[in-house]
Amino acid sequence: MNTLSELQDFITNGHKHYMPHISIDAAIFGYHDHQLKILLSGYKALGGYCLPGGYIKRTETLDEAANRIVAESTSLTDLYLKQYKTFGDPDRIKWSELDFEKFSKEVGVPYIKDSWLIDQTISVGYYALTDFSLVTPKAGLLSDSCNWFNIDEIPPLLYDHDQMVKDSLHTLRTQLYYYPIAEKLLPTKFTLTEIHAVYETLLGKKLDIRNFPKKLVFLGLIKKLNEKRNIGPHRAPFLYKFDLKKYTKALETGTTLT
Repeated sequence: MNTLSELQDFITNGHKHYMPHISIDAAIFGYHDHQLKILLSGYKALGGYCLPGGYIKRTETLDEAANRIVAESTSLTDLYLKQYKTFGDPDRIKWSELDFEKFSKEVGVPYIKDSWLIDQTISVGYYALTDFSLVTPKAGLLSDSCNWFNIDEIPPLLYDHDQMVKDSLHTLRTQLYYYPIAEKLLPTKFTLTEIHAVYETLLGKKLDIRNFPKKLVFLGLIKKLNEKRNIGPHRAPFLYKFDLKKYTKALETGTTLT
């Protein structure tokens, strides 16, 4: 959390700089060494965890706001980031005066009646994908902590954020079959085993190692190099790399991997 004076200024004057009642929440997935994690922000004053999020500046587009919020939480820029759903059910997040007064006392700032933060809030959901070993998690203005959790060890989340995680993970796994979005999770040169492991971990299921990488080669998204990696006696697999021109085109057109 930032200083109390910054927090107080945000609560008092935030509506001058941010759009009230509409926020962005980001499901930031991290992959490394066959592990899939998700980044969560902790809120002691609320007694639980949420996805990292924030409000949209009046001068920003949605994508600009999402990129800023993700960068503030990860200390990284230019991550693969995609909007997947808007959450606007009645009472999904609707602070009453009583709720806000209690929150103000918990964080140690004076209570402001009729704050711009009170009332129903709509959230635009984005998901991002990165190598979690490169991330330096950072707590936001209202949160106390920001940490990685294994995807199968997520604590119960506040509000409707459990549904957000479910929907974002489903979208990620569905779009893996249509967009080659795993490029940023691999070194520039990689083996078929490595790219197979990325897709298998992200999808949460076993893939035929004989056929799945061949589909990527067949589509021209990756190409074989005249180089090998020595990884042990009698083990020197060929290296591959993404064809960035075809990869970029596939991102634009939605090349199917099925």
